Amino acid sequence: MESAQSASTAAVTQPIPFLKALRFWLKLGFISFGGPAGQIAVMHRELVERRRWISDGRFLHALNYCMILPGPEATQLAVYIGWLMHGTLGGIIAGTLFVLPGALLLTALSWSYIAFGKVPLVAGVLYGFKAAVIALIVAALLRIGRKAIRSVALALIALAALAVTLWTPLPFPALLLGAGLLGFLIERLAPGVLEKPKLSAPEIHSADSAQGIHSAESAQPVEKCVIDDHSPTPPHARVSATKLMATAAVFAILLGAPLLALSVWRGYDDVFARMSRFFLLAAFVTVGGAYAVLPYVTEMSTRVYGWLAPGQMIDGLALGETTPGPLILVLTFVGYVGAWNVEHQRYGVWGALAGALIATYFTFVPSFMFILLGGPGVEQTRGELRLGAIMTTITAAIVGVICEMAILFSQHVFFPAGLKSFDVAALVITAAAFAALQWKKADVVLVVMGCGVSGALWQALRG
Repeated sequence: MESAQSASTAAVTQPIPFLKALRFWLKLGFISFGGPAGQIAVMHRELVERRRWISDGRFLHALNYCMILPGPEATQLAVYIGWLMHGTLGGIIAGTLFVLPGALLLTALSWSYIAFGKVPLVAGVLYGFKAAVIALIVAALLRIGRKAIRSVALALIALAALAVTLWTPLPFPALLLGAGLLGFLIERLAPGVLEKPKLSAPEIHSADSAQGIHSAESAQPVEKCVIDDHSPTPPHARVSATKLMATAAVFAILLGAPLLALSVWRGYDDVFARMSRFFLLAAFVTVGGAYAVLPYVTEMSTRVYGWLAPGQMIDGLALGETTPGPLILVLTFVGYVGAWNVEHQRYGVWGALAGALIATYFTFVPSFMFILLGGPGVEQTRGELRLGAIMTTITAAIVGVICEMAILFSQHVFFPAGLKSFDVAALVITAAAFAALQWKKADVVLVVMGCGVSGALWQALRG
């Protein structure tokens, strides 16, 4: 009996075949709809519950680390688990396959948007998409706000952040830095004033992931995982000063060489050089997820650089919601349409494709860097990741920033010709979309598509 059990355990804990993992990451790249909550839930169901490749505790430990990093947490979680299973190559393949299908699809949609965006039928669909975006932002604001605003002090911080973004030119990175510093000072001078919500998986609402992500205490594994809570750290995941320095040098070249080359070749103020610097900076200040950085991207790409009109930014966000992969892929749309708007007379579609490539590259390469550089240290200090009041106040400030974005987008959707006009039809579509999201827990993609159909029908009725 004992020998049979040992044989069974040995069979379960054999290394995960590389090709089998590759097929899984490729499949995930095509089915990862629903934003980070849905994507993380799919990974949890497939990797923890179904395949038993990694334990619940190790999964949540990796997730907690990814949630405090700048950048898209679902992408970084895929990189982390791929790296933990198969080293650097495994992490690169997992992250690339998670992002690539959505990036290619959104690039194709960006081309279609430029080519056919003014066709009446397509314009009607985009009209409905804009209304859906307002509903999505308000739903995200409520979801994040419920988790972040847990005291009067945090509510005041959120209101202060809203006022700062509305009436001052303070840059988004400076706002986050100030909020973090405020949290540190409050914790030192008045301990207990702020709550310290424990980092955990986001709320899951999609029907495809009704079981959600549960804690290690509530999920007793039926069979042994390949990488369980007590598995030793793999050799490639151990801390090594030599490997750390080599990895840092590689990423310094990967990020620094194209950045320098574009500035020297094209000129420091050229649109492509500016895009490379901007998207790299955005990758380092996206704490809090895509909805947290979108106000910053909107402000810089529309008001500061003038690459896009505000209405185009709303369209890009709607298209991003209909594609698989991380929502921050909307930056691919920004790069494509921004480069087209500025340089289409000189370079045509090739310039737009270059803009999309620059945006995607500089947005996602830092995510690989954070994992491959920080992963060994995280594995060594398993379960000890805490930033306390700093993350609490930053998250509260992000609520105010998202609220500012909701106000800005609402002005363009509901008052398209100024305050003297009001689009009742857009409000009706938005209200219906919000009700479907908030109370019916409808799938995001279906809601956006339904709004597109409604917009097309309304525009057709208007003639």
